[in-house]
Amino acid sequence: MTNTNDTRARRNVAVLVAAQAFLGAQMPMVFVVGGLAGGMLAGNPCFATLPISLVVFGSMTTAPWISPLMQNKGRKTGFCIGAIGGAIGAAISAYALLTSSFALLLVGSYFTGIYMSAQGFYRFAAADSATDAFRPKAISYVMAGGLLSAIFGPQLNKLVYDVSSIPVIGQWVPPVPFIGTYLAIIAINLLGMFLFLLLDLPKEEDSKHISAAPAVSRSRLELLQNPTIVVAIICAMVSYALMNLVMTSTPLAVIGCGFTNNNANDIVSAHVLAMFIPSFFTGHLIVRFGAPRVITAGLTILGLAGVVALMGVTLSNFFIALVLLGVGWNFGFIGATTLLTSTHAPHERGRAQGLNDTIVFGCVTLASLASGGLMNCSGGTPVNGWNSVNLAMVPFLLLAGGALLWLSMQRRKA
Repeated sequence: MTNTNDTRARRNVAVLVAAQAFLGAQMPMVFVVGGLAGGMLAGNPCFATLPISLVVFGSMTTAPWISPLMQNKGRKTGFCIGAIGGAIGAAISAYALLTSSFALLLVGSYFTGIYMSAQGFYRFAAADSATDAFRPKAISYVMAGGLLSAIFGPQLNKLVYDVSSIPVIGQWVPPVPFIGTYLAIIAINLLGMFLFLLLDLPKEEDSKHISAAPAVSRSRLELLQNPTIVVAIICAMVSYALMNLVMTSTPLAVIGCGFTNNNANDIVSAHVLAMFIPSFFTGHLIVRFGAPRVITAGLTILGLAGVVALMGVTLSNFFIALVLLGVGWNFGFIGATTLLTSTHAPHERGRAQGLNDTIVFGCVTLASLASGGLMNCSGGTPVNGWNSVNLAMVPFLLLAGGALLWLSMQRRKA
């Protein structure tokens, strides 16, 4: 028999899957176009991926305030703020392309980061009303909503990023590369935010089935004294940062190696599909084998992605490497998220989840900044730059692997 709490959770999961699919379509669109638009406006190729870095930086700086806001005002409020931020960011970015302003593109990218941060909390919202048994599956199913966004986003991008002309104050202006992408993203945000009216999320007092609440909330420093929380954050950080490091450079590498914009869109689409298709069974794997083992598998697959990328720059190398990158991110990130949700009480979620996403997206910001520099400013050729990007994965994979080993040793001692 289905648990009553799980019935409520399943409804919320369905809404969040739809939001992940529709609103989430803007993220692959932004990540494909951001680097290309940045390269067009920046003047210096070393700064081409800076707009993507500003998206992630916006997410990092949003997490510390939007997570407590959701704790106090509800998830719906936070999610709607995220969608509004995404629409404003796309509008500013479109205007930046019209006026050829790299600075305005960076401002628009920062506002897009507000949406990215809010989207990151969909997975936590899925866990709010779920029982312990259903929680890993709920998180996994919501992440699976990205499967539709992986199909919809890049294919929509192909249709709109080269619109023929647009009306401005009663006049038609000549074609503006990539502006159609940002105009489509405005519509996605304004329409998609109405989905959140369908959510039925618990209030604080309704969430006690998740875990017993201590009398006093732990401070951030106290949270970081918990070995499981530390390892969950490290593994989420490494999984997401390495995925972003490689994905940010991919369109530049693909085009730099002589392939087309459509090839880049198709490779990113395959990558995003690989990020989310495993979500249909990742939760089941976590229930059966435990989060640490699934995270270990994810880190191993991320390492294999780097190996394939270093073996050559044919289209098949790009496709296989980016597919492995997506699967590795899925196992590593969902596993780390599940591990984190098992370590804090419901009334601590605003602080713990905000701390997690601040650290994770802070490191993702650094990764995206490093991605452009490694790709465009090391080695002199696209091939050498692409190799540098993939070699940079090694020390961070060792860090996360060492953290998991340390956690295993701590648990054995306990």
